[in-house]
Amino acid sequence: MSDVEKVKKLREATGAGFKDCNLAIKESNGDLDKAIEILRVKGISKASKKMSRDAKEGVVVVSGDDSKTSVIEVNCETDFVAKNDDFISFVKELSELNNDNNSNIENLKSAKMKNDQTVDDNLVSLIAKIGEKITIGKAKTIINSDGVNNHYLHTVVKDNVAKLAVMVSLDTKDNSDVVKTFSKQLSMHIAASNPLALDSSSIDQAIIDKEHELVAEELKNSGKPEDIAKKISLGKMNKFKEENALLTQAWVMEPKKKVQDVLKELSIADLKIKEFYRIKIGE
Repeated sequence: MSDVEKVKKLREATGAGFKDCNLAIKESNGDLDKAIEILRVKGISKASKKMSRDAKEGVVVVSGDDSKTSVIEVNCETDFVAKNDDFISFVKELSELNNDNNSNIENLKSAKMKNDQTVDDNLVSLIAKIGEKITIGKAKTIINSDGVNNHYLHTVVKDNVAKLAVMVSLDTKDNSDVVKTFSKQLSMHIAASNPLALDSSSIDQAIIDKEHELVAEELKNSGKPEDIAKKISLGKMNKFKEENALLTQAWVMEPKKKVQDVLKELSIADLKIKEFYRIKIGE
């Protein structure tokens, strides 16, 4: 095989430029495997320089089945790269591995991909090839073998790759179409309404405290008597909790009802919302 043919093969294998491949072939004395390793090492150097930049675009990818569902976020710098075929192939395979590893990021990074290289090594190669900072973000796995899992994707890029994902897990022995339809609708509701917790008592206290500070600041200079201001503050806080707890939110499909009303109307004795997770690129 001539050096020109080797350079061509090296470009196909690594996605690196002609000049870099030509130099790697010469440095390796024509050994393709060694040339790939040389480019990988150089890629690490190139990748490290890119890691100081912002990566606020990207995708979320869902994988799994009815008993175990996972989502993972992969960030990049531009929406153009988020639609790149190499990037999409990487995140789809990564998503399956993430589900296998129950969203343990450290285990995931050292897991082997189809090319027998680790996720970390493939990530470095992808950064070097595409020329943007790419990072693995948040990940979550929901396991529920005794109920119903469902998910919803919004702004789909391709297949199970999107910009927003919601996973829902219901506790019930009822596996009917009625329950499956409700779980899908609930996923869509969560995508639109972005609840902070299942009920008001489960909202993070730090969020409650911050909202209370904002309300107090708003009323401080209102000139209202202290007792009136306290009543207004209490009303605003109760409304905040109601609007941000899933069960007391207005049902997006029929806003006159609350989520807990719809749940009750299904008349399924053991049906409960066990868990949910919402993730959106840029939030």
